[in-house]
Amino acid sequence: MNTLNLLKVRRFLPLFLTQFLGAFNDNIYKNALIILIMYQNTQLYGIETNQLVTLSTGLFILPFFLFSALAGQLADKYEKSFLIQRIKLLEIIIMSLAVVAFYFQNIIALIILLFFMGAQSALFGPIKYGILPQHLHKNELVSGNGLIEMGTFLAILLGTILGGIIIAIKPHGTLIIAILVVIFSLLGWLTSRAIPTAPAPEPQLSLNWNFISETWHMMSYIRENRSILVATLGNAWFWFVGITFLSQFPAYSKTILMGDEHLVTLLLFMFSIGIGVGSTSCDMLSRRTSSLGLVPLGAIGMSLFSIDIYFASQSYLTMATTEQLIDLSKFFSYGFVSWRLLIDLILIGVFGGFYIVPLYVILQERSNPAHRSRLIAANNVVSALFMVISSLSTIILLSFAMTIPQIFLLVGIVSAMVTTLLFMLMPEFIKQFIQWLKSMRN
Repeated sequence: MNTLNLLKVRRFLPLFLTQFLGAFNDNIYKNALIILIMYQNTQLYGIETNQLVTLSTGLFILPFFLFSALAGQLADKYEKSFLIQRIKLLEIIIMSLAVVAFYFQNIIALIILLFFMGAQSALFGPIKYGILPQHLHKNELVSGNGLIEMGTFLAILLGTILGGIIIAIKPHGTLIIAILVVIFSLLGWLTSRAIPTAPAPEPQLSLNWNFISETWHMMSYIRENRSILVATLGNAWFWFVGITFLSQFPAYSKTILMGDEHLVTLLLFMFSIGIGVGSTSCDMLSRRTSSLGLVPLGAIGMSLFSIDIYFASQSYLTMATTEQLIDLSKFFSYGFVSWRLLIDLILIGVFGGFYIVPLYVILQERSNPAHRSRLIAANNVVSALFMVISSLSTIILLSFAMTIPQIFLLVGIVSAMVTTLLFMLMPEFIKQFIQWLKSMRN
C-alpha cells in the first residue's frame, strides 16, 4: 500500500488525526504561554522571565518521568481505543480550565495546566505506538510510523506558529487562544471515537503504582534483546539532536543570522518539512530491502549537515555585517549562503526521518506484544532523559562562551561518534545499509 493511502483507511486515519490534533493543541498552548510570559516580562517569586520559560518547558517534560510507568501498564492492561478516548476527555477538562486561566492571564495557573498537558501526552505516548502493530499489517508499519512522525512535526510547526500569532492579537488574543484550545481538544475527542478497538494484550496485569520501581522494572524490557536496546538509545539520540536544534532556533536566528521573528518561523518550517519528507519517504526507499538500511544513511546525513551548518554560518557572518534585525527579503539577498543554511536544515530533517522511523519499527516488531506498551513507555522515559541532558548541555556550553554554530558543529561530530558506536553494537544496520545501496544500483 502507498504510504498516503493509509490516510484513507479507518485502521489508521482516526489515530493519525487524534495524534495530530493533540500535538497541535499542545504547541498552541505552550507557545502562547511562553510568549505571554515573555511579553508581560513576568516575574514570579523572584524567578526571571527566561527562567520561567525554562521552568515551563521542564514542567512539560517532567510528567514523562512520573507517568510513563503508569501509561505503559494501562496500555497493556486495557483496550486502547477506550483509553485514548478517556485521555482526550482529560484534555478537554484541562483546556476548559485554561479558558479561565487565560482570561485572567494567571501565569501560575497556566504553568500548572501545562504540567497536566504534559501528563496527558505522557499517558498517550505508549498507546499511539503500541496500537499501530495491532491495526496495521507488518508491511505497513514503516508507512504508519512515517506518517505519525510527519504529522507530529507538522503539528509542532503549525501549533507554534498559530499560538504565537494569535496570542499577539490585541486585545482579545488570550481569549481566542482559550477558545481554540478547547475546540481542538473537542475535535481530538471526536476523532478518537472512530479509532477501532485494540484488545488488551495482558488484561490480568496488576498495576504497580510506584512509578520508581515500575520504571526500573520497565527498563528490563529494553535489555531483553540487543536490537531493542540499540533502537531505544538511537531513538533517544534523535531527540537529543532534535531538541538541541529546536531550542536554539530563536537565539540562532536573532544573534547569528540577525533575523526577525519571521526567520525563526522559516527555520522551524524547513526543519519540520524535512522530517516530514524523510519520514514519509522511508517506505518507498525501503521496498526492495529492509528499512533498517536507512538508519545508517540517516545518521550520516544528520551528522554531515549538522557540521555544515557551522561552516555555512561562518560564511554568512562574513557577509551579514548589519547590527539591526533583518527581514526575509534581506536574508535571501545574501544569495547562496542563505539557501545553503536552509538546505542544511531541510536535509537534517530529511535524514532524521530516515533515521528515526525504522527505529520505531524495531521497537514494535521485535518486542513482546504482552508488554510492548511498557517497552515504549520505557523508551519515552529514556528519550525524555536525553532531552533534559540536551538542554543542560546546551546551557553549560553557552556558559563557556561557545557559540550556537559551534554547538551545532559539536552535535554533528558527537552524533557521528554515537551512531557509529550503536552500529558497532548492532552490525545488522551496516549489513542492511550495504544491501540497500546494492538495491539502489539495480
